Amino acid sequence: MSRPQQITVLGATGSIGLSTLDVIARHPERYQVFALSGFTRLSELLALCVRHTPRFAVVPEAAAARTLQDDLRAAGLSTRVLVGEQGLCQVAADPEVDAVMAAIVGAAGLRPTLAAVEAGKKILLANKEALVMSGALFMQAVRKSGSVLLPIDSEHNAIFQCMPNDFARGLGAVGVRRILLTASGGPFRQTPIAELAHVTPDQACAHPNWSMGRKISVDSASMMNKGLELIEACWLFDAKPSQVEVVIHPQSVIHSLVDYIDGSVLAQLGNPDMRTPIANALAWPERIDSGVAPLDLFAIARLDFQAPDEERFPCLRLARQAAEAGNSAPAMLNAANEVAVAAFLDGRVRYPEIASIIEEVLNLEPVVAVNDLEAVFTADAKARVLAEQWLSRHGQ
Repeated sequence: MSRPQQITVLGATGSIGLSTLDVIARHPERYQVFALSGFTRLSELLALCVRHTPRFAVVPEAAAARTLQDDLRAAGLSTRVLVGEQGLCQVAADPEVDAVMAAIVGAAGLRPTLAAVEAGKKILLANKEALVMSGALFMQAVRKSGSVLLPIDSEHNAIFQCMPNDFARGLGAVGVRRILLTASGGPFRQTPIAELAHVTPDQACAHPNWSMGRKISVDSASMMNKGLELIEACWLFDAKPSQVEVVIHPQSVIHSLVDYIDGSVLAQLGNPDMRTPIANALAWPERIDSGVAPLDLFAIARLDFQAPDEERFPCLRLARQAAEAGNSAPAMLNAANEVAVAAFLDGRVRYPEIASIIEEVLNLEPVVAVNDLEAVFTADAKARVLAEQWLSRHGQ
């Protein structure tokens, strides 16, 4: 290699961003941090800049940018601080950047991720909402630019590893019958349904296997995360919703499986550590050390599987319905969920009301075609208004 690959990490202070930086730091001869972005954890972003000396840092507001710039100068760093969505798009599309880790949670990550795609970058996609909201437009941009799209979600990365190299020809053409998307079941897998109305945000965020941010942890508890992953899998692997089956697997050791028409089922296994898919995507098609301990099958001893209960996990049902409806439905689903989860984390609604809010939004707002990005954001905005109206009527 003539020079280290230049990496932009969008969402550097989150769990995916930190895991990415851990893998990068293990291979300084291969990778160099070009830019980092952070949202609210600005002291943590400063510490990451001191450690990784990026060319750029991006924060959401001008006041925060001035503070961070002063702190960086005081630390003797020449890192330049940029502001807002424009800054994110700039560091995602910069000509010197080789790869972009897209790890900003939610709709906020869509435009900068698309900027990286349109610039033909290697995309390490951890922001599932980008595909959920604008799947057809996003994949069209990938094909047009020649960008390399590599999934980071452990499930989609597992599917990617179990697929044949020419899977882009279509599932039927490569002999794939279905995709089996595994889910841990989260912290409420066995909680009596009647008790779910009384669970707290802290309980919802206490994932049994993974360490994640609070919003994603709530999505995992409700299995909305799996519903969004189902939609994402359809776009990544050109699958119909009926070809993607969700399987609860409490140990989180099998990260997903691919079922072939000859009866073969290929699975990717590993310890529940996001550094494995991150290292796989960073080095693809090669392999590098991720820092993850080897899997000890004797310690695990057993692997369990069960079908998801849609009475317990209504968000999964709503996500599948949105996937089947297509067009603006997934964007509305995602927007309503973001509003509902934020309200739950703020103590404004009870846990089961997350699904109630989403279902009302999907029932009230008709599904329309989304032929451009503005249509996507219009659907997103309408869904947020309807969700907020629900909260004004029913929220605390």
